Amino acid sequence: MANREGDPSLGYLTRKETEVKLPRPTRVKNKTPAPIQITAEQILREARERQEAEIRPPKQKITDPTELADYRLRKRKEFEDLIRRVRWNKSVWVKYAKWEESQKDFNRARSVWERALDVDYRDHTMWLKYAETEMKNKFINHARNVWDRAVTLLPRIDQLWYKYIHMEEMLGNVAGARQIFERWMSWEPDQQAWLSYIKFELRYNELERARAIYERFVQCIPKVGAWIRFAKFEMKNGEISRARNCYERAVDKLADDEEAETLFVAFAEFEEKCKETERARCIYKFALDHIPKGRAEDLYRKFVAFEKQYGDREGIEDAIVGKRRFQYEEEVRKNPLNYDSWFDYIRLEESVGNKSRIREVYERAIANVPPADEKRYWQRYIYLWINYALYEELDAQDVSRTRDVYSECLKLIPHKKFSFAKIWLLAAQFEIRQLNLSGARSILGNAIGIAPKDKIFKKYIEIELQLGNIDRCRKLYEKYLEWSPENCYAWSKYAELERSLSETERARALFELAIAQPALDMPELLWKAYIDFEIAEGEFERTRQLYERLLDRTKHLKVWISYANFEASAIVEVEQQEELPENVLLDQRKLCIQRARRVFENAINYYRTSAPELKEERAMLLEEWLNMESGFGELGDVELVRVKLPKKLKKRRQIEIDDGTAAGFEEYIDYLFPEESQASNLKILEQAYKWKKQKVVSDDDEDDID
Repeated sequence: MANREGDPSLGYLTRKETEVKLPRPTRVKNKTPAPIQITAEQILREARERQEAEIRPPKQKITDPTELADYRLRKRKEFEDLIRRVRWNKSVWVKYAKWEESQKDFNRARSVWERALDVDYRDHTMWLKYAETEMKNKFINHARNVWDRAVTLLPRIDQLWYKYIHMEEMLGNVAGARQIFERWMSWEPDQQAWLSYIKFELRYNELERARAIYERFVQCIPKVGAWIRFAKFEMKNGEISRARNCYERAVDKLADDEEAETLFVAFAEFEEKCKETERARCIYKFALDHIPKGRAEDLYRKFVAFEKQYGDREGIEDAIVGKRRFQYEEEVRKNPLNYDSWFDYIRLEESVGNKSRIREVYERAIANVPPADEKRYWQRYIYLWINYALYEELDAQDVSRTRDVYSECLKLIPHKKFSFAKIWLLAAQFEIRQLNLSGARSILGNAIGIAPKDKIFKKYIEIELQLGNIDRCRKLYEKYLEWSPENCYAWSKYAELERSLSETERARALFELAIAQPALDMPELLWKAYIDFEIAEGEFERTRQLYERLLDRTKHLKVWISYANFEASAIVEVEQQEELPENVLLDQRKLCIQRARRVFENAINYYRTSAPELKEERAMLLEEWLNMESGFGELGDVELVRVKLPKKLKKRRQIEIDDGTAAGFEEYIDYLFPEESQASNLKILEQAYKWKKQKVVSDDDEDDID
């Protein structure tokens, strides 16, 4: 049933009637190529040649009113039938109205237009064609009526207003056109409409009217572009004061607008054209201070170009600094935790020398506290505080602010997790420079109590030592050793202090306490300091006992060599005793040499029996012994050592990687000592003796068989 009913969208035709029936495609059975091939051009040409001539209806010539009436009746009936079928088809209405117009039956044409507008009055093209028909046939009042109705019903269609105004202006009805513009402006149209009204008034040299329209324009559309157009209008007419007033009013109203940068640039360029360079410079600086840095890129570029053209060296530098300041602002805005950018920004401001701006940037920088309480995140950040404090002390010379900076910094650092000795020491040194010794002691005391560190103890002790407070130094060393009893540096320095005060027994007692500690970070340094102390005091027996005690703990090569060198160096001490007779001196020298040899012999015996695998150390020890014997001169016995020297052998061994597989061979130096070579020779002789014995036994067996 649905297919049989007429569809309004199809002119009340049924779906079946509107279906396009295509011919059924033929099936090609033989797909082999034809013997004679033809081109597409041939096919088209043959189709063109065989095309029949177009059948056109014959031209009719109407000769009397009756035929004309019949023709009109027939055409009207066709149009009416077509409209009845497709009432919403606008082209049918337009053709019908134009046909009636061609028949000079304007009343019927108007009737058709009115009926078309009843169908859809919101289509502005129908109004345009209706009014153009009236205008073309010089029905002015009818056209005015149509335009008036059109703009009343469709006031937001700008084209209707433009056409209406254009008609009145072409007729010379300026007052009427102005009245239409006023009606249009009451609807507060877009910018182009206001500009058209202004151009209309300017065509008739109505400057005051145009100025009044501009005033209404900037009130209706308070945007930067509108104010700039207004100011340029005044400038074009030579009204510089009025133009400046326009810019000033615009700045008052739109200083915080998103397009404020364009306004300031235009204002500055206006002043530049008026040769008011100082005004232009003030405008640029005012704009740079008030516009957000992210929107002022073009403004900075214009300002730099302005300064290069009109400014002096100082002005150009200020402009360049402003541009760099803008770049740094962008960097710190994108990543406020990029402390290198803050350092560069601060360095720039310090080169300018504006205290308030420098302090502002420092405060903004130190406000960006690292997000995590880990020392690696704070290592760059803490230098912001240090630089801030040094700036306040050295450049600004503000003691109270410097003290506040150090105090706030020490409060901010999480000392329970980590601390910075540098900050404590800088704060204390600042108080010393201000002759506030009690303040410095208070800071260092708090540092030792809250976050003790080696640097703090060393510096505090150094300060007290310079002041000559020995008792305080001793207390500090005691605190130092309580906090870090394994610190060999602290023990040796404490003992060195006591020795410098001629407190030998106290120094010796400190060394004894130190070497008795269960754990030490660098025991070799402590033992060396103790031994050097005893040597300096001339206590050779105590020194020998120390070496023996040290050898009980470690049999390191350097200990043996140092012990031997000590015994050999005793010769020098003996030679300095000039009051002894020559024979006694000679006996003393021989005794020292024997003691040194005894040390070397004990070392060689230890390496030969207890550590035979340490061949290289044993060879180095013999080399050292040989050098020492040669240094003794006539009293030395080089041959005693030379017979013990090993032979160097170059050997190869297999290299194994982590998984145990072989990875080639490498060369290494091996040492063959005399006793080892004798043992190998004995083994060879023993094997030869066995071979000879076996041969003799085999010969006897053969004789028995015979």
